Amino acid sequence: MSIEQTKVLDFFAIDDVTGEALLIITDHLPWGKHDDEHLTLIQEKINVYLAFIESGEIVERFPQSIGRGIVISWVAKFPLSRHAGEFYRLAEAAIRGAGFQLRFTMFDSQSVN
Repeated sequence: MSIEQTKVLDFFAIDDVTGEALLIITDHLPWGKHDDEHLTLIQEKINVYLAFIESGEIVERFPQSIGRGIVISWVAKFPLSRHAGEFYRLAEAAIRGAGFQLRFTMFDSQSVN
């Protein structure tokens, strides 16, 4: 799965440390001259994830998510551009307001054996 497949849930996991249910977005695209297209993809993906949560489909497909905090985890290969950082701050606040969380992290290929 990838950011380019906007209507697909990339991965689901339970965080061993926090116990949160993670809906993971995998983003391998670089930032640069196509920032607007990249941001459109991430926005579409986040909207699909929110619909998945708010419709209750998350509970149907992943009953182990019941009673857990829900986090949309945006895992990227590249750091956010300035424009993407602004988008992230706005999206994070809106998602927090809906009762969920959005987290951005960079994938560290060095930590994978």
